[in-house]
Amino acid sequence: MENRPLRQPIICVLGHVDHGKTTFLDAVRGTTVAASEAGGITQRIGATDIPIARLERVAKAFPSMSKLRVPGLLFVDTPGHVAFSNMRARGGALADIAILVIDMNEGIMPQTLESVNTLKKFRTPFIIVANKIDLVPYAIEAKNTTFGEFIKIQRQEYLDEFDKRFYKLVGQLYDAGFTADRYDRITDFSKTVAIVPASAKSKVGILDATFVITGLAQRFLESEITLKEDAQARGTIIEVKKEESIGTMLDLVLYQGRLNRTCRIALNTRTGPAVTRIKAIFVNRSSRGKDLEEKERISAAAATRLLITDKLDVIPGSPVIGIKGDSEIENAFAEIIAESQPHIETTQDGITLKADALGSLEAFAYEVQQRGIKIRSASIGDITKKDLINVSTINNPMDRVIAGFNVSIMPDAREEMMSYDASVIAGNIIYSIVQDLENAITGRKNSMEESTLKSMPIPSRISIMPEYIFRATKPVIVGVKVYTGRIKVGDTLIKEDGKFGGTVKSIREGEVSRQSADAPCEVAVAIDGVTLNRQIHPDEVLYVDVPESVVRELRKNNLDPSIMETLEEIIRIKRKENIFWGTRA
Repeated sequence: MENRPLRQPIICVLGHVDHGKTTFLDAVRGTTVAASEAGGITQRIGATDIPIARLERVAKAFPSMSKLRVPGLLFVDTPGHVAFSNMRARGGALADIAILVIDMNEGIMPQTLESVNTLKKFRTPFIIVANKIDLVPYAIEAKNTTFGEFIKIQRQEYLDEFDKRFYKLVGQLYDAGFTADRYDRITDFSKTVAIVPASAKSKVGILDATFVITGLAQRFLESEITLKEDAQARGTIIEVKKEESIGTMLDLVLYQGRLNRTCRIALNTRTGPAVTRIKAIFVNRSSRGKDLEEKERISAAAATRLLITDKLDVIPGSPVIGIKGDSEIENAFAEIIAESQPHIETTQDGITLKADALGSLEAFAYEVQQRGIKIRSASIGDITKKDLINVSTINNPMDRVIAGFNVSIMPDAREEMMSYDASVIAGNIIYSIVQDLENAITGRKNSMEESTLKSMPIPSRISIMPEYIFRATKPVIVGVKVYTGRIKVGDTLIKEDGKFGGTVKSIREGEVSRQSADAPCEVAVAIDGVTLNRQIHPDEVLYVDVPESVVRELRKNNLDPSIMETLEEIIRIKRKENIFWGTRA
């Protein structure tokens, strides 16, 4: 095994917004995105090759590095856990190893936890770059150096502040389920996550991170990254680009085998698997250049752009398989269908999820389900009017929710959103969408509860005020004081002995007719079905009658303590005739 050649390890960078993912990749790449010409980034394939020559310079800075066996490193430039999860290889993550960038001054943030969850889900080995060490108080500036050289020139004040932040981060990682330490203090990298302190902006610790990644790949990933050029070509599509004048272009990472210009490939489209032919192969001209170079063939592992002959609606995140003969098509299609099925547990009830690609849909669903939210449907694509129609007709109003990640709301759906009883939440940061989703579900729940409570009799206690007697019968019209709850038109009243006390026919507050009145208040009410001084009397306490069937619902809604106390009073009254009343609720 030791003599077998290795391919480039595929590396993905994850982390929270503004923690320095892009700056770190710039430092690795040796260029600056912010200073690039307009359009420079869009003209590049989303990956950076670090050639063996660069790694040999790293090896000189770290004499302890073992003999280099990898031919280079392949960094996926699209940072974030979404790009990571979109890249799949035979049911797992395409990335061989990951770098989690954390601002050591801020520590673990919501999107960091999303990244950690993604790494756990795909069981991907990773290291941590503790970025922005130059922003720790009392830092003495240094550039283009290793962490070891940087730390040598720092004062004790800096070292104290650094340690405070570093060990806080170690504690947060422990709470997240990982044992971690500084890379130069670790004896067993299989049990401890390596933390590389760095400043991407000042290019401090970049060589250290490259050293650690290279060493881990060579030591622990040998079987995964053994070169298999003769194996059937396999890759994963990162992005799909369409241009009317050129056709459909696929940015993909080839992780196995080789592809030649004009050879056939199987891939997945919105209408199912299809076979097409490669028209042209492009790679990045250099790590600094923005132009692409056309090639006749490409070998794993590599990032490439394929121009295909057919204008297909290809699904990003889906696999690509090389086809040498017609006999391979059936198996390739079966594999693509199996690989393109989202691994998401759905139920008969729950919300609807939409995402732009298979991996991001799974990552999105994972975070949603972590919050205890059930999923009824999960699919790839933009939010359409048809989605609105389907969701708005679901029986349970709590399930009339659509959440979309990295997708658009189509114009016809946007124009008619107000016409349908469906909540729509969309965005491009998962943890923000999930927060909005929880708020939307809570809002729907509160609205439903409020609607239920409006139609449901509320345990209430009132008394007839003797100074406000307007009519004694047909109906009785009196002033009442409402002590607890809410009385409504149509409520049935009972007396303290459990006997019928009349029905509320109308409520007035001054000159205004009301459908309900909340305690504490004084209002005039018309009470039907009784006569004053016969069935009911001035100063008498009356209660709003509550059917046994709604007691459970009232208890579940956790109403005001005074209302719940009144409910218990009503239960005691009812149990004078039936000692089991309310026990089944």
